[in-house]
Amino acid sequence: MLKKILAAVVILVVALVVLVATRPGTFRVERSVVIEASIQPLYDTVADLSRWDRWSPWSHLDPAQKVTIEGGAGRVGTSYAWAGNDQVGEGRMTITAVRPPLQVRMKLEFLKPWPSTSETVFDLFAESTGTRVVWTMTGDLDFIGKAMCLVKDMDKMVGPDFERGLATLKKGTEDGSLR
Repeated sequence: MLKKILAAVVILVVALVVLVATRPGTFRVERSVVIEASIQPLYDTVADLSRWDRWSPWSHLDPAQKVTIEGGAGRVGTSYAWAGNDQVGEGRMTITAVRPPLQVRMKLEFLKPWPSTSETVFDLFAESTGTRVVWTMTGDLDFIGKAMCLVKDMDKMVGPDFERGLATLKKGTEDGSLR
């Protein structure tokens, strides 16, 4: 009887490993919002990492986190590093490319609670009612990341944060509090 139970456990573990290994190795999270404002002020806000805490969906999770900003607003190489509690972890964003006033690209490196690297892009499009801001994050998933996504995928983990951040960006831009 013990051999049958052990065999069943081994089969289940092997099946789980195969399931995880065959999961997609990349992820993409994207959210957008139309903000009643011209494109340039929105670009200026998104490209200026010193303004990040004013609308970031994570800043309020640890108001005591340590933040270090190096470089100038909207410049390639400018970085925003943070170290905080368990909810925000530790990491760094670095601007890798800009196309004023249409796009800001960043390398996003998480150091804690687990290391990972992703790309974050903000695309801005002029529309008749204002500017559409599209926030996208893409990256690779290692075995642990694939396993975690069996429980809750990246879109469900990060998407609601993007929605909160974009809602704060919209409100603050439209009421003038982000200036």
